[in-house]
Amino acid sequence: MEKIKIKSTGQMYGIVGIRSVGAHLLQIDFAGSVPDAYGDLELYTDGGILATTLPGWETVYRTDGKTVYLSDDGSVYIPPVEPEPVTPTEPYVPSLGELKTAKKREISIACEAAIYAGVDVKLSDGSTEHFSLTEHDQLNLFGKQVQLASEATELEYHADGRPCRYYTAKDMQTITSTAMAYVSYHTTYCNALNMWINGVADKEELGKIVYGVTVPDEYQSDVLKDYLAGGDTDAKPIV
Repeated sequence: MEKIKIKSTGQMYGIVGIRSVGAHLLQIDFAGSVPDAYGDLELYTDGGILATTLPGWETVYRTDGKTVYLSDDGSVYIPPVEPEPVTPTEPYVPSLGELKTAKKREISIACEAAIYAGVDVKLSDGSTEHFSLTEHDQLNLFGKQVQLASEATELEYHADGRPCRYYTAKDMQTITSTAMAYVSYHTTYCNALNMWINGVADKEELGKIVYGVTVPDEYQSDVLKDYLAGGDTDAKPIV
């Protein structure tokens, strides 16, 4: 079981999940007892290896049983006030600006799904294994990079649907580098789509923008062009 440590108290707590749910929000699902106070956090893997440090999470945003939401900017949850019902006199037609905002949200969700779905990695023995890349998985892989830096020769990890096993340092380096490149590609591609959305002048063109479509040259950054020129099939959008 993974654990977090509250640095200010030194207490360790078992968790079943941890993920970012906003720019300044962190969700932690505790397996047992829930801390009374927070602050700088340390995340440990199943094997007791320090994966990463998460500083500044001092404020309880809200709680839901054993699930705690923390903020790093002092914000707390304020329940929304129910608006008074309004009866529209005519159907509302959203503006182009509003449609662009909705389109960016759609693209962001699709990008996250593509990244979370993960990537196939060919290992040194010629076999191919699949690795999902949720934020939790990315934190674990960051921890593996720390182990690699300490010159570990065997590292424990698991592919999707498979038991945990030992990987050689060479294979783990391949897994982490492939995963990070995959995440970087989709982030770059998503950014280019957002630039395209900013530049459209009418709703018809906006409707053609979906995740996986080829971005026009004028909206492709130099970084995206380099990715596309490289021909890395593992970095293609999932549609």
